[in-house]
Amino acid sequence: MAPHQSNDHVYLGREAAPPGLEQVASGKVRDIYALDGDHLLFVTTDRVSAFDVVMREGIPHKGQVLTAIAAHWFGCTQDIVPNHLVSTDIDTVDGLDGEWRERLRGRVMVVKKAKPDPVEWVVRGYIAGSGWKEYQQSGTVCGIALPAGLELASALPQPILTPTTKEEVHDRPLTPDEARELVGAEHFAAAERVSLALFAEGTRVLAELGIRLADTKFELGRVNGELTLIDEALTPDSSRFWAEEDYRPGISPPSFDKQILRDYLETLDWNKSAPAPDLDPAVLARVGARYLEICEKITGKAPVGVAS
Repeated sequence: MAPHQSNDHVYLGREAAPPGLEQVASGKVRDIYALDGDHLLFVTTDRVSAFDVVMREGIPHKGQVLTAIAAHWFGCTQDIVPNHLVSTDIDTVDGLDGEWRERLRGRVMVVKKAKPDPVEWVVRGYIAGSGWKEYQQSGTVCGIALPAGLELASALPQPILTPTTKEEVHDRPLTPDEARELVGAEHFAAAERVSLALFAEGTRVLAELGIRLADTKFELGRVNGELTLIDEALTPDSSRFWAEEDYRPGISPPSFDKQILRDYLETLDWNKSAPAPDLDPAVLARVGARYLEICEKITGKAPVGVAS
């Protein structure tokens, strides 16, 4: 079987690994390969998950979109915190033939090896998603008391850090005190400072583009003992983006992510457990168009490997 679907715009990375590379990890979206003692190759596929189930089909060009957006933010935020990105150029990776270079073009990051935090650093500027559900029950989010009377999608008085654990299936919310206990007081203070600063910069830049940053998660780790931004940053897979013209409190505004897919799955007779159902190609195309739209808004251009 060929290592990609018959649709040349989708790369799932399931059927075959690039020859000559040793795979060391595989997540819901990214496959990770060893390069040398200090570097890894991240390959961002077009895989998509919903309700913690990875779908059998992928989103066209999703991997290239996520790579382009992450690289953009890594470049914009180096004055806040160092990051692990070395290169997004597939031609710097040895041992691949021409066919594989083209297959992976636009979807790779050569990165420094890091020791990841055991915590995902989630920052919220608005109340939505799981935070809204907790607030309705207790008036809190991750144990942080919020003012009474907030509506769905209300702006918070100030952004808050609401960390979670990293789990194979469902991440578990943590109070700030629990996260501090996990990583130590000094590391927590640094991670909190960096996460809030990154959120503030993302909020500022996106506001100029007519986009509200509702919430996002950052992955941090240590490279040679230095706090470092890793994995991805401010992408539609890790963030909730709302168009300014769609926003108003009291509703859940449409977001630049896979919400179209989740809404479609809610209409199916599916128990939200594996195996995933067959997906309508038209829905996948609509989600892909949404990803490309936010990529071009943020970076100002189509991602590498995608015709503009």
